Amino acid sequence: MWPEFVAALTLRAGPNAALVASGAAALGFAAGVIGTFLSLRKRALVSDALAHATLPGVGLAFLAMLALGIGRNLPGLLIGAALSALAGLWVLQALTRHTRLSQDAAIGAVLSTFYGAGIVILTLIQGLRTGQQAGLEGFLLGSTSGMLRADVALILIGGALALTLIFALRRPLTLIAFDEGAATVMGLRIAAYDMALMALALAVVLLGLRVVGLILIVALLITPAAAARLWTHRVGVMALLAGGIGAASGWIGAALSASLPDLPTGPAIVLLSFGVLIVSIPFTARRRR
Repeated sequence: MWPEFVAALTLRAGPNAALVASGAAALGFAAGVIGTFLSLRKRALVSDALAHATLPGVGLAFLAMLALGIGRNLPGLLIGAALSALAGLWVLQALTRHTRLSQDAAIGAVLSTFYGAGIVILTLIQGLRTGQQAGLEGFLLGSTSGMLRADVALILIGGALALTLIFALRRPLTLIAFDEGAATVMGLRIAAYDMALMALALAVVLLGLRVVGLILIVALLITPAAAARLWTHRVGVMALLAGGIGAASGWIGAALSASLPDLPTGPAIVLLSFGVLIVSIPFTARRRR
C-alpha cells in the first residue's frame, strides 16, 4: 500500500488518479472557504437541505433527457439538480417566513421530503430498461472512477469563480455575520447577501456531486470550517485555514482511495477532515488555558 499511496500523493499513479486528486483538492479548498462564511452566518445546515434537495432534480432531468432522446449528460443532470435545489430553498424560506416553524424544523422537513422524493424517482428509474441509468446512484456518495479532464476543469473554473465572488463579498458578509444590526443601519440588503451566500453554497454542492456525492458534500462545507474556527478568531485566517484543510483532505483522501481500490473517495475525504477537527480540539483547548 505505502508505495502506491506515495505514488498517488505525488501524482505518479496514472492520469486518472492525478485528475481525481486535483479535482478533490480544488473542491475541498472552495468548500472550506465558502463553508467558513456559512458557519459564521449560522447557515451551515441550510447547505444540508440544498444538497438533499438536488436529488429529485437529478432524476427528473434524466427522465426529461430520456424523453427528448438526447441521452444522459452531466450538464443536464446538474441543471436539473440546481433547479430542484432552488425549489427546495424557496420552500424552506416560505416555511420559515409564513409559518410558525423554526428554521431547524423547516430544514428537516425540506431535507427529508426532497430526499425521499429523489429516492422514489431513482428507484423508478432503475426499473427502466434503458441501460443509461447506470451510475446515477453515484450522486449519493460520489463517483470518481469515471472522472474526465472536463469534469476537473469544471471544478477548477467553478471553484475559482465562487472564490472570486466570496472574496468580493467578504467584508459585508463578515459584518452581517457578526453585527446584523450595524449592517442594517449601513443600508446593506441582508436578504440579498444571504441569497448570494446560498447561491455560492449551491455552486459548491453541484461541483461536489461527482466527487463526494450529495450526502457528504455537506460535511466538506462544514467540517473544515469548524476545525479552522478552533484555531483562530480572524475571519481571513479562518477562511484560508479551512480551505487548506479541505484541500489537504481532498488530496490525501483521493490518494488513499487510489492506493486502496476498495476505499471510496468521498468518505475518505470526509473522514480525514473530521480527523483534523478531532485532533484540533485538545490542542486548541490547551492553548486557551
